[in-house]
Amino acid sequence: MKYLNAVAMKQFMDDDFMLNSETARHLYHEYADMKKIPVIDYHCHIEAKDIYEDKKFNNITQLWLGEDHYKWRQMRTCGVEEKFITGDASDYEKFQKWSEVLPMLIGNPLYHWSHYELKYYFGYEGTLTPDSCDEVWKLVNEQLAKPEFSARNLIKKSNVEVICTTDDPIDSLEYHKKLNDEGYEVKVLPAWRPDRAAYIEKADFADYIAKLSEVSEINICDFASLKRALCKRMDYFDSVGCKLADNGMAYVMYLPATDEEVDNILKKALAGEAVTAEEELKYKTAFMLFSSDEYYRHGWVMQLHYGVKRDNNSYMFERIGANTGFDCVADYTPSAQLADFLNAANRENKIPKTIVYSLNPVDNTAIQTVIGCFQGGGIKCRVQQGAAWWFNDHFIGMSEHMKSVAANSSLANFVGMLTDSRSFVSYTRHDYFRRIMCDLIGGWVENGEYPNDEKYLKKIVEGIAYYNTKEYFGF
Repeated sequence: MKYLNAVAMKQFMDDDFMLNSETARHLYHEYADMKKIPVIDYHCHIEAKDIYEDKKFNNITQLWLGEDHYKWRQMRTCGVEEKFITGDASDYEKFQKWSEVLPMLIGNPLYHWSHYELKYYFGYEGTLTPDSCDEVWKLVNEQLAKPEFSARNLIKKSNVEVICTTDDPIDSLEYHKKLNDEGYEVKVLPAWRPDRAAYIEKADFADYIAKLSEVSEINICDFASLKRALCKRMDYFDSVGCKLADNGMAYVMYLPATDEEVDNILKKALAGEAVTAEEELKYKTAFMLFSSDEYYRHGWVMQLHYGVKRDNNSYMFERIGANTGFDCVADYTPSAQLADFLNAANRENKIPKTIVYSLNPVDNTAIQTVIGCFQGGGIKCRVQQGAAWWFNDHFIGMSEHMKSVAANSSLANFVGMLTDSRSFVSYTRHDYFRRIMCDLIGGWVENGEYPNDEKYLKKIVEGIAYYNTKEYFGF
């Protein structure tokens, strides 16, 4: 300890956190600071209802641990019993267990994110440990009791300009409309997420299609009627301000089939019969090609999220359900089929703006070389790779992703960060990303790999942080 005290070291998470050069510090503080440059969060899982009702939080456990499977996963890894994660332990006991886990997460983004949120939103400059647990519990809970820490005020404090939620085709979008009607200062827009209409292999597929029939007032009996129902719902989403779609899949598949084949596959599933693996791929290929055409017609951005294997622990899935921390990276993500799908979607040069995300970081270069084949139309990065996603949204994942984009595509035209979160305090991830981005670019400048040209550095940094997203989506 005597040696450590004698060594000059940076203060933990100071104003220059993660900014390791003078140029990086200049770029961040002048052009990327979240307090100066607004946040556009174009993909998240916040509920519009919670924003409209201005949700309040009774304590930090409700704010932090209520739906955060990132934290739950680490708590299990560190030996915490399920009772203190998703079980019936008190909120204080759950927070206490998290305070025991957090100091052990050296090098993990949760260590940075958690302290970032404590500092940015609640002014806490210390670190969360078992020793400071009661202090943090009291400090944060006292602030959460104040009106300025409601959902809407947390959004305002985060300098957020646009939020795109994730919404099923059968959703009423009631709260998006109410927010718009009252003139809420932040744009809260729906994003089309039609997975349940695509997952023909699921046991509840026929039940879901029946609900879609009811909502759309179209009797769905074949693929043509399914498409009419989906088109009607897309038109409705468009009228409420939707500008993008998000499709989740194991991988981007391409196995074309005739209209008759697709009809027969759908009718089989609607009758409650199981479809084969080949039939599933044929249906999903047809579904996604239809979707791509409609996204182009509406002027929407098509997002493709893939490379994940979900719900791997069946014992826990049966007890606490999906999205609880039991998903992993999948390694079957064939770039050849991605290329074939985009090629088919691009007939008549009418591919929509498209963002491709793979959970497998090994796919970075493959994605960038595939999407390079489908640029054009006078649109900057018409097809591009999305931000380092989920298991990759940390320092290593973001850095490697941006280096790969720069090497194989156009980093200057990248649409930047998103939260992919259910939390009202996760907007600091945008700032975390911006610091990593400025440090990377600043390093290139100081290494003589890019000129110290203020005009273009400003344009690049502000573009990645904000302006590229605003232009690309048309917000």
